[in-house]
Parts: sequence; C-alpha cells; structure tokens
Amino acid sequence: MEKQPKELLKEYVNSQNFTSTTEVMQAMKEMFKDVLQQVMDSELDEELGYQKSQRIANDDGKSMSKNYRNGYSKKTVKTQLGEVDINVPRDRNGEFEPQIIGKYNRNADGMEEKIIALYSCGMSQRDIAEQVKNLYDVEISDGLVSKITEKIMPEVTAWQNRPLDSVYPFVFMDAIHYKVKENNQFVTKAAYVVLGITLEGNKDILGIWIGENESSKFWLSVMNDLKSRGLQDVYLFCVDGLKGFKEAINAAYPKAHIQRCIIHQIRYSTRYVGYKDIKKLMADLKLVYQAVTEEEALNNLISFKEKWGKSYPSCIKSWEDNWDILSTFFAYPTDVRKIIYTTNIIEGLNRQFRQITKNKPSFQNDDSLKRILYLASKKIVERWTQRCRNWDVVLNQLNIMFSDRIAG
Repeated sequence: MEKQPKELLKEYVNSQNFTSTTEVMQAMKEMFKDVLQQVMDSELDEELGYQKSQRIANDDGKSMSKNYRNGYSKKTVKTQLGEVDINVPRDRNGEFEPQIIGKYNRNADGMEEKIIALYSCGMSQRDIAEQVKNLYDVEISDGLVSKITEKIMPEVTAWQNRPLDSVYPFVFMDAIHYKVKENNQFVTKAAYVVLGITLEGNKDILGIWIGENESSKFWLSVMNDLKSRGLQDVYLFCVDGLKGFKEAINAAYPKAHIQRCIIHQIRYSTRYVGYKDIKKLMADLKLVYQAVTEEEALNNLISFKEKWGKSYPSCIKSWEDNWDILSTFFAYPTDVRKIIYTTNIIEGLNRQFRQITKNKPSFQNDDSLKRILYLASKKIVERWTQRCRNWDVVLNQLNIMFSDRIAG
C-alpha cells in the first residue's frame, strides 16, 4: 500500500532529528530545490516526448529524434527561503524554457512582485534591499530594485493613456512638488494631478503629468490629452491658483465653468494682512464668500472694500480680478456647492501622495517619480469605495442644469 504524504513527511521529520528552526528552514530549502528540479525535468520530458535516458525513433522507424537532452546549466534563483542553486535542463536545439521559472527570470516565487509592493509603500531602494535580506536572506542591490521597478513603465504608460469616460461633471486640478534630477542637478518639478468625479459619483485619477513650469501651453496639452482619451465634456473645473489654466480650459472645453478654490483664495489674498487686523478682516470677508446669492456677495464685497481698501488694496484687488472664477459656485444649489467650494478632494489625494513619498527626498528622473505616484494611485483608488455624499440629489440637479449637454 502506497504511503500517504503525511506519513512520508512524518518519517522524514523523525529521521532528521531537527533541533532548531534554522535546520527546518534549511531542510525546506533543500526540498524546494529537489521539487523544483523534478518539475523542470518533467517539463522537458513532456517537451521532448520521452523520459530521461529513453531513446526514441522518428516516424520512419530508423533515425533517432533530432532533439534530445543536452545536460544542464547552473543558475541561482532568489526565493523566500534564500538563494537556491539549481540545474536547468537543456535540449540540443535550445528551444526548451521551463514554465515554472523563465530563462531570464531569477525570481522563483514572485520576489519581483513583493519588491514592487514594498516600493509602492514608499520604501527607499536601500530599505527594500535590507528588508529582503532580513526576511529572505537574499542579497539584492539598489540597482536591481531600480531595474525591477522600471519593468512597470509600460503599465504606467498604459494607465496614463487609458480611455476615459465621455463626461465628468467635476474635474479637480492641483500640483504637488518634488526634487527631480535633470542634467546632473536636482530641480523642483511639479506633478500635476487631475482628478475627476464620474457620473456615478465616484472619484477617479485621470492622469499625472510631470513638468517644471505652469503655462497656458502646458495646460492646453493636458486638456488635449484628456480629449484624445475620450473626455468630451466637463461641467465644472475646480482649481487652485494654477497659472494658465483658465485660458487652456476655455480653449479646450469652452462650455465648462471654472471655480477657483475659495480657501486658497483666502490664504493668497490675506497673506500680507497684519496680525492685529486679521480677525476683524476675516469676519468681514466671510460675509462675501458665505453669502447666499452672488448679488449679496457683491454688495458685501463693496462694503469690504470701503472698510479695508486703503489698508490692504492688494487683498481687495485679488478678489475683484478673480471674481469671475470665484463666484461660479453661487449659481449652484447647496449640495453642489459643498463639492466645488474648495479643492479639498484633490488636496486629500496629494496628502496621501506625500505620505507615501516622504522617505524619498528626490528622484533620479521623471520616470522614477511617475512610477511611485502610479503605484500610490493604485493603492489609493482601491480604497475609494463610496460615492460622493448625496450624489443622487446632486446628479438630479446637474441633469436639470445641464440638460442640453452630454449627460449619458
């Protein structure tokens, strides 16, 4: 009667007299090596159509098979049990490649995926190398970590160029800055992030663009990129004080409304207000942006100017010059205003990006920055499982307000 696997394992354990977990792990490593070797040998048997040491004739019954075993090539693979030396079987024609571990693959158990997972959590290349060494007793260099993460660039490019929905009611735009190496020196570059709200009320990161300078030309290229990927209409763009966005949006999406973040406007316009006046000035300014209607807001802005105009003319001028994109939200009902009033949605996303990249003070090139932000995006989007609050109400209001547009 053939023995069961458990019985065989019990006999093996009893014969080894293990005294430590180290000895157990070493035994497992040897068993892993033997099993892996047997799998590869069996794969070659199936490939050739006959077993090792077996001679086989061709169809004519005379000449022997033109392809046969041709020894082994040594190879060291990295596993969770440490580095394992194996003998990869070869065939004379050089056509055989084991399925369990590819010809050029030196990771037998998904080690690359684990390294990429650590990288996506914001760990530095050096820390990843140390982590792998501590966990698996496998030596890897910083350079190997970099090469492994570089393999996902086609995936990053595919994500950045993926088709988009034809309509996004709301699109938020903001930038987050990093140090990136260029021409042998580190310069400050911005990762421009575009986040959309779908017609189902779900958040989605539409793309990330790396650049140095904000301009109408730059933002127009982003808008055209979105259009080429299928985005035909946006009801409203919500932005920070990004330069050049207004002209670009008007050129690419002339029907779209624009709302500048009120919170950013407040910070920008009051940055030079004296400490002794800030509380009183803010109380008066609140009457402007918290007004119920635009008419009420304009009247309060006039009163605000009469009181503070001489002391802080630049503050007043900032509100007057940008009123066309600061007052947009007054045309919307309360439930919509709560969504577009500030860029808190995308700022929350950028805070998560900063948390993940906090251990990376700089990046070697644009692609290395794109990779980490893409991997971070995947993790973040997976946690976005809830729709915007009161979305049914919001969507009904939008359908009425934009009944002449592409509503799907």
